[in-house]
Amino acid sequence: MSEVIIKTRENGPLLVTGPAKLIDHLGNAYDLTGNDNVALCRCGQSEKKPFCDGSHRNCGFVAAQVVGEPGSPQRYSS
Repeated sequence: MSEVIIKTRENGPLLVTGPAKLIDHLGNAYDLTGNDNVALCRCGQSEKKPFCDGSHRNCGFVAAQVVGEPGSPQRYSS
């Protein structure tokens, strides 16, 4: 099985590559047949949510976070 990779784009969407499933809040799966790459909206302005439609380019969305050092606020820990 291939690895799923989620990559942030500076001021843009999340790019998901690999055999991922996308499920809505009711448990329904989006049909991603034939899509090895999916762009998910981060700006909240897309008309195709949860997918990106490029709206981030015109709404002033800014997100350029990078992985921080251990213990930094941007480093995820469970």
